[in-house]
Amino acid sequence: MCGIAGIFHCGTPKPVDPERVARMTDALAHRGPDGSGVWTGPGVGLGHRRLSIIDIAGSPQPMHSADGRAAIVFNGEIYNFRELRRELEAGGAQFRTDGDTEVILAAWSRWGVECLARLHGMFAFALYDARRRELVLARDRLGVKPLFTAQLSDGSVAFASELKGLLAHPLLRREVDPLAIDDYLAWGYVPDHRSILKGVGKLAAGHYQVLRHEAPPPPPVQWWDVDFSHRRSGSTADLSAELLHHMREAVGSRMVADVPLGAFLSGGVDSSSVVALMAESSRDPVSTCSIGFDVAELDETRHAEKVARLFGTDHHARSVDPDDFAAADRIASMFDEPFADASALPTWRVCQLAREHVTVALSGDGADEAFAGYRRQVFHAREEQARAVLPGALRGPMFGALGAAWPKADWAPRPLRAKATLLSLARDGAEGYARAVGVVPAEMRARLYADSFAGRLDGYRAEDAFVRTMRAAPARSGLDRAQYADLKFWLPGDILTKVDRTSMDVSLEAREPLLDHRLIEFAAQLPLRQRIRGRQGKWLLKHTMRRYLPDDVLFRPKQGFVTPIAQWLRGPLAGEARAIATGARLARTGWFDAAQLSRIAEAHIAGRADNSRLLWQLLMLDRSLDRLGISG
Repeated sequence: MCGIAGIFHCGTPKPVDPERVARMTDALAHRGPDGSGVWTGPGVGLGHRRLSIIDIAGSPQPMHSADGRAAIVFNGEIYNFRELRRELEAGGAQFRTDGDTEVILAAWSRWGVECLARLHGMFAFALYDARRRELVLARDRLGVKPLFTAQLSDGSVAFASELKGLLAHPLLRREVDPLAIDDYLAWGYVPDHRSILKGVGKLAAGHYQVLRHEAPPPPPVQWWDVDFSHRRSGSTADLSAELLHHMREAVGSRMVADVPLGAFLSGGVDSSSVVALMAESSRDPVSTCSIGFDVAELDETRHAEKVARLFGTDHHARSVDPDDFAAADRIASMFDEPFADASALPTWRVCQLAREHVTVALSGDGADEAFAGYRRQVFHAREEQARAVLPGALRGPMFGALGAAWPKADWAPRPLRAKATLLSLARDGAEGYARAVGVVPAEMRARLYADSFAGRLDGYRAEDAFVRTMRAAPARSGLDRAQYADLKFWLPGDILTKVDRTSMDVSLEAREPLLDHRLIEFAAQLPLRQRIRGRQGKWLLKHTMRRYLPDDVLFRPKQGFVTPIAQWLRGPLAGEARAIATGARLARTGWFDAAQLSRIAEAHIAGRADNSRLLWQLLMLDRSLDRLGISG
């Protein structure tokens, strides 16, 4: 895994200062501690930091094609590069290295942008074609690897694996986009269609962009999408066999490395399934790592240890406690943009633990999105049944009134916390699901904002982009549309961002076999009954893995990688919660109503409400603004 950065002039091909590119790549040194390189040509500069995984002694970057036509910087892994290499060699291609980078160059020379569909893996790359005088930026299907871009005042486009690479460029403006603040509060992260800074963008998953000298940057082109509009037929036995085949192929292909390799193990269905298939294909014990918490009801380490014993893994465990809050500034530095998924902290800790033993770690990420494993997806499927029976003209007034009157009882048993469900049923499926996925609903955000900041939003509502994604989905059912939006919006913006930044911070390569695109495409065509039965999500996956895993692993209630932040903010971190209303950076922005923030903190500390997610969002926003040197 690596870090890439560069500069391309879309106007006059001005000379590119190699020292400027070097500073951008140096900001990404954590992504690639094993080597670095810079190449410049007329109007273009490419930089690279390398973490050696395949062909350790060879494959330096930037890499040039044998004929000198093209140069590339590449971040990722192409899992089928050996098969592609054989096909290209049969057509006359010759190779000087044993890695996957040169295969991309040869594939580009043979097929042009059509080569993207042949690449199986995770990647972001920049390829300069001297003959065509163009730079191609490309990102993998699901957005496992990131790519930031910025149009600068001198007519150039800068790109980098992380925002900090762009921040090293002196022409980058550091002006906050107010719409990104609304996005961040709505979702807990800044989604891929926006950036915290004006003028900065992110190449969307499954897209490429071709930049040319003496032409303005064109819009990116989508080269891959997932289609939920078709259904597979076949018996459960046949579908289960096909699923297992895909999973074995995905796990096996991601076990190829020239460095030590292991896995994250939480003890849940997804990571346990990956470890089971790794153990099946490995002669040596699989190295596994897990993280626990000092709050017993949220600690999953005993489940991880059980799975580790079952497969005889070389298991390592560690715990997170409130003292780790001191790492909040480090977390803010990792992400650059504000990022409030509190599981980033334990994810970082498990990456640190894994890096002590391996250089590559497989994770179970992606199964919930692909196979309908989230509780919100199961609820949405049931709500859609109600929507099909009750017309909107009846649902809206009835459930809207009930939802408005129902108390927000965070302290009550789950069956009595019906407010969210009632408010969701008052809306159509897309609006209802957007509310279920979000953190802070629009009406609450409006109460938080100072009048002057609300005016800068000019009626903008963060949920609209998510709703549009659902409504435009190639899908047949409400569940299809929900899963599509999770794969296109939530997965790259939250889950994959979290894993990429926390793993790369410690120079660990994380691989997600359950996000193999063939597996995703198979799952998207499963009949609804193979995804959800009753209250059980991921039904076919769990049915298939019963040959490997016991029922108390497969069917225990989903816990997730939950940090006990609510308890911490009422106890050892209560002072941090109270300080939010008067925090230096947030106070200077003038964006929020300080009295409202104070009431939210006190209600949480007193146990009258669970405002932990919002408080954590504001804490991380304050630290991110400090990291970016922004006060308004």
